Amino acid sequence: MARKVKPQSLGQRIRRLRERQEMSLETVANMTGQSLENLALIEKDEMIPPVALLLTLSRALEVDSGELLKDEDEAEAAERRVEAVKKRTDHYSYRVLTPEAGHRHLKGFLVTIDPTSDLEGAGYQHEGEEFVYVLKGEAEVKVGQNLNQLKTGDSLHFNSNLVHTLRNPGEETAELLVVLFTP
Repeated sequence: MARKVKPQSLGQRIRRLRERQEMSLETVANMTGQSLENLALIEKDEMIPPVALLLTLSRALEVDSGELLKDEDEAEAAERRVEAVKKRTDHYSYRVLTPEAGHRHLKGFLVTIDPTSDLEGAGYQHEGEEFVYVLKGEAEVKVGQNLNQLKTGDSLHFNSNLVHTLRNPGEETAELLVVLFTP
């Protein structure tokens, strides 16, 4: 009887790719601007990185971002995300809507943010453009110094090379469709 190989988790794939490149966590921290602590939590699957960080990690590890998002069974991945949200303090989860995107430039995500919560960190910044559409709830997207307040049905298109942050100021869970274009 053939033994079923269990797919690697996101953290395991990141660690494997980092080790294949013979990079230390410190090197990756310097390439991504992330703390050693956050990178270690990601590799232990105790923290799910935001999409912008996945893009930054994929560049640092010299792989397509799709490489970081594949191999995990969707049901298993959903279960892990629910568990991770309970463990994390950033109240943020996402689901890849375009797993087949591979080396293509557009990638879509369903982002969920708990009520009255900020995504932790100094902000996100990555090459390309970003489109955000609020499916449910409210979101505040700060792009550079400009604060955009969005409600259900509102959208925003911006240059993701600029530092941007995301916040749910509302009393209900926010659901966003986020589409990234990366050159």
